[in-house]
Amino acid sequence: MSASKDNVPADANEHCPGPESAGAGKAAGCAGCPNQEICSTQASGPDPDLALVSERLSGIRHKLLILSGKGGVGKSTFTAQLAFALASNDEREVGVVDIDICGPSVPKIMGCEREEIHRSSNGWSPVYVQDNLAVMSIGFMLPDEDSAVIWRGPKKNGIIKQFLKDVDWSPTTDYLLFDTPPGTSDEHLSVVQLLRDSGITGAVILTTPQEVALQDVRKEIDFCRKAKVPILGVVENMSGFVCPGCHNESRIFYPTTGGAQALCDELDIPLLGSIPLDPSIGRACDFGTSFIESNPSSPAAQALLKIIARITELVQ
Repeated sequence: MSASKDNVPADANEHCPGPESAGAGKAAGCAGCPNQEICSTQASGPDPDLALVSERLSGIRHKLLILSGKGGVGKSTFTAQLAFALASNDEREVGVVDIDICGPSVPKIMGCEREEIHRSSNGWSPVYVQDNLAVMSIGFMLPDEDSAVIWRGPKKNGIIKQFLKDVDWSPTTDYLLFDTPPGTSDEHLSVVQLLRDSGITGAVILTTPQEVALQDVRKEIDFCRKAKVPILGVVENMSGFVCPGCHNESRIFYPTTGGAQALCDELDIPLLGSIPLDPSIGRACDFGTSFIESNPSSPAAQALLKIIARITELVQ
C-alpha cells in the first residue's frame, strides 16, 4: 500500500513507504532520506490510544509546545510565567504539562511542589495552582524532591501518554502548555505523535544569544519542520542585563553570530521578542510566584507581556 501524501514529509525520498509503515526509516527507499532517523525511532503503525487522547483533549483550544535544543535557556521559567500571565484573565482556563520527566521543575516554579495527584472516576486530577490554572508533572509522584527519575524511553513515553489520556483536563481549557526537556528525543517524539490527531497549535522556541545555544536551536527547528510542528516564533531569553539602578543594559551572553535575530532572518521564522536578565525572575521561580505580577514595571516583565500578547495574537 502506498503512503498517503498527507503523511509523507515534503523532503522525503521519492519511494517513501510512509512514516507510519512497518518499514519506516528501515526500508530500502529510506536510505539517505533526511527524515530516516526520526522515522526509525517512532513506533510503527497507528497507536490505538491516539483516539483516547484525541477524545480527552478535543475541547482544548490551543496546545503550545515550549521547545529548545539547548538546556538552561529558560524553558520552564518561560512556560510558568506564560501560564501565570494567561491565567491572570479569569475568563481563561490554562493547563501546564511538564514532560521534562528527568528534571521536573515546574512544580517548584509554580509554587505547588508538595501537592499530590488524586484519582477520581474521571481519571487523575491535575493540581490546581489557582481556580483556572492546572498543572501535571511527575514531580507530584516522587517520594521526595531529591528523588531521581532513572527511566529509559518506553517508560517516559508511557507516563506522557498517561498525562494526556488519563488526566481529567477541563474540556473548556483555552491553553495547554507543554514544558519540554532539551533535545529532540523520546519526550518530543512522544508528545508530537500523541497530539497528531488532536492538533498542535504551534511551538515557541527559546534560545539565548550566544552561538553555543543557537546551534542546538537550529536542530530543534529542523525537528519541528520534519515532524510538521508549526513554529510560532523564537524568544531570545537572557538577551542582556538591565541595571535596576541606572537602567543601562549590558550584554552577558554576547551574540557573536548575531543572536536570535540573525537566526530568525536566516531561517525565515518570526522573532517574538527578547527578554533581558532580571534577578527578580529567579526569586519568583524559587518562591513559585508570578514575576509579571510582582514586578510589572521591570523591563523583563514588559518584554514578557509583549511576547505573550504576540503569541495570543498569532494563535487566534
